[in-house]
Amino acid sequence: MQDGETGGTPPEDVRFESALPEPGERPAEPAPSESSEIPAPDGPKFDSLGLSADLLKAVEQSGYTIPTPIQAQSIPHVLQRRDIIGIAQTGTGKTASFTLPMIELLARGRAKARMPRSLILEPTRELAAQVAESFEKYGKYNKLSMALLIGGTSFDDQDRKLDRGVDVLIATPGRLLDHFSRGKLMLSQVQILVVDEADRMLDMGFIPDVEEICKKLPFTRQTLFYSATMPPEIQRLTEKFLHNPVRVEVARPATTATNITQEIIQVPSND
Repeated sequence: MQDGETGGTPPEDVRFESALPEPGERPAEPAPSESSEIPAPDGPKFDSLGLSADLLKAVEQSGYTIPTPIQAQSIPHVLQRRDIIGIAQTGTGKTASFTLPMIELLARGRAKARMPRSLILEPTRELAAQVAESFEKYGKYNKLSMALLIGGTSFDDQDRKLDRGVDVLIATPGRLLDHFSRGKLMLSQVQILVVDEADRMLDMGFIPDVEEICKKLPFTRQTLFYSATMPPEIQRLTEKFLHNPVRVEVARPATTATNITQEIIQVPSND
């Protein structure tokens, strides 16, 4: 939970050895347990993770009872308001590992105009929309308000939602900073920050924007940081902006998913 100052402490390690692929354009991420990650039959159930009856009802109605490894390990720590470093690829149920406990933590309280209570940064508008769908699905018994700040939609429509106050703000970095520079958004009440797909943010050149946004947030926020890989630039960010994080690893960085078969096809040089 740290602002722009350096000096974060090394993370605690929680590791699982499994992974799923990271496609160029990610399909809607399975959640909570719609994944080729197969939990052990005697593993934890959702009702043992500290979620409320309303959340458990929403999860059960979606047909899930057994969390994936990243969900089972992350959710209790998030509920304890710990910072998280999640090493996880798409398909591991990562999205539900932060949306479910965020709904629980934000269930009490009320947002003020232009002052979101939580912020989720995504590299593309497609990924932002998928996270919004997850909140709608699992938050249907909670009265949380939500807004999407992404390109391709009207500033005026987004401004109106911000003016009403939002509990959950999901945004791409550029559009968020556009609203901030126009005086339409204040970040002083953000309690929870999620940086999702951090390595893709790096590939797309968004890391300077992410750093600028982090420096505008309260020192006492909780930060949840997810990436499929941990290149040096991403590691530097976690050391700069997270405080005593728990590290949850469901795939060694840059490994291939267990459900992917790799083959080499030799093509003659004259083809």
